[in-house]
Amino acid sequence: MVDNTAVKSPCISVCVLNEEDICEGCYRSAEEITDWSELTEQQKSDVLLHVSERFKRLNKHLLL
Repeated sequence: MVDNTAVKSPCISVCVLNEEDICEGCYRSAEEITDWSELTEQQKSDVLLHVSERFKRLNKHLLL
């Protein structure tokens, strides 16, 4: 059986890098954005975990 479940890009077309080189739309680093199409599905899943952590860190004022 083939697993056709692909990890989708978190891009929301708000492409602005902050001073830490993190996109303010999807919370990926510039390197993660550039490398996305070459990553394995597991690596993409790992990136999404980092995205979640970054979102919480950069938006803690929203998560009170």
